[in-house]
Amino acid sequence: MGIEVRPATVFEDVAAVVGPKKPTSNVCFCLSYRIGSKENVALREPARSARVRQLCEQDPPPGVLAYIDGEPVGWAAVHPRAGTSFARNRLIPHLDDLDVWSLWCFRVRPGYRKQGVMHALIEGAVAHARANGAPAIEGYPLDNGGERVNLTMAYVGTRRLFESAGFEKVADTRSMLDGFPRVLMRLPLT
Repeated sequence: MGIEVRPATVFEDVAAVVGPKKPTSNVCFCLSYRIGSKENVALREPARSARVRQLCEQDPPPGVLAYIDGEPVGWAAVHPRAGTSFARNRLIPHLDDLDVWSLWCFRVRPGYRKQGVMHALIEGAVAHARANGAPAIEGYPLDNGGERVNLTMAYVGTRRLFESAGFEKVADTRSMLDGFPRVLMRLPLT
């Protein structure tokens, strides 16, 4: 079974992986760090889907998707930090003025977990950032020390996942999820 990772340019595929299950929902579609908080909270269907469709049509698109046999099975949000709320986040520090990309959200559809999709997504996100000229890519995963993490909060990834892809911890953050600290991890791409 081969996993192919491609830029998230097909709205229907993005919706299949991270679209909300409830039509009136104002969550998911991985918008909370991508657009301003006020807009994110206010957007409901069909405007929410329309906004994501717009993002999929932009260059670069809002992330990458993993496919198995043509079926979208996983998502990773990756974008230049300057175009995300991480550019103004007070809990996650800026190390320098390097025009880094941020990798902040993963989702693997049920039935496809524990098959290497997360590893393929992180590799694909790195390749996507590199192909778009990013000098470095950083993530803000949980430092859970191997302890079990609630799947809902595991969307940011774990330190071990990022380390397996060559990222190194470069700073602590003041952000916590599910009782675990988040750390800033970076991978130079040049």
